[in-house]
Amino acid sequence: MTALHAFLSTPVLGTSAWLWLVFVTIVIALLVLDLGVLHRQEREIEMRESLLLYAGYFSVGVLFGAWVWMELGARSALEFYTGFLVEQSLSMDNVFVMAMIFGFFSIPRRYQHRVLFWGILGVVVLRAIMIGVGAALVQHFAWVLYLFGAFLLITGVKMAFSRGDSEPDLANNPALRFVRRHLRVTDQLHGKRFFVRLVPPGQSRPLRHATPLFLALVLIELADLVFAVDSVPAIFAITQDPFIVYTSNIFAILGLRALYFALSALMHRFVYLKYALAMVLIFIGCKIFYHGLIGEVPALLSLAVTLGLLLGGVLLSLFKTRGDRGPSAQVQPRHDEERSSS
Repeated sequence: MTALHAFLSTPVLGTSAWLWLVFVTIVIALLVLDLGVLHRQEREIEMRESLLLYAGYFSVGVLFGAWVWMELGARSALEFYTGFLVEQSLSMDNVFVMAMIFGFFSIPRRYQHRVLFWGILGVVVLRAIMIGVGAALVQHFAWVLYLFGAFLLITGVKMAFSRGDSEPDLANNPALRFVRRHLRVTDQLHGKRFFVRLVPPGQSRPLRHATPLFLALVLIELADLVFAVDSVPAIFAITQDPFIVYTSNIFAILGLRALYFALSALMHRFVYLKYALAMVLIFIGCKIFYHGLIGEVPALLSLAVTLGLLLGGVLLSLFKTRGDRGPSAQVQPRHDEERSSS
């Protein structure tokens, strides 16, 4: 028992190992419940179910923040909630990209949850690496925070003045071309499978082929990596505690992936959210320089300003677009099962 107690009390990136263990256990339980129980069968997720799933993930995140309050104090909990809100908000733009990727590969809605679920596992690993590197840089080179602050200020200003009407050229994406050069890829989907074994023309034995479902997964992972370049510095500008940074990131992403199926049908209404996000980035960037030159910004004030800006952007958008039914065609096509199998 003494050895076990010593292990659980060992600091890991500044936080006791048992706190990390509780977090990992919760995430694993959520993922097992999601794929192993709620979505064992491939089916289309409707808006109502998407909202209920998000409500569940959001509630778990809020309760986890309350637990952080009890274990680590009010300041850590407020930083967790601020990071939780900022990460969810900054990742909303990723919904557009995911919808375009699914449409580009003609992925039926019944298989999209499978891609998003397995994409979460990649996010868990990639965010851990990025946050670990960021924490090491901040710990050894304090001036890196000012680089983060300048980057957030520039990003916020660019976001505020960008037109936002350009779409990525998925057909010429370098990662997609790399995968196609190094893997055999089928032209058609093969149900829910990422890989299949097929006999190429002129050969007698089957060889492994990647399906368009796998290509969609690769591009979604890459898109998350790109968006993390903005969101990870933003969280480090709020707190330098790796435990708070990582847990707020993962809980926010879990909820956002569950909300995808509702957001993809409603994102056309959030016309002013981009400007609210830009103001949040500018506020967080200014906060870093204010802390270095004048003094610390209270965690409660940071949470209040962040929540106020985001809530204002959402409410103004919904008011301005009331009665707008959006585009007549869905971003991603809904194909029949026959179309999606070979």
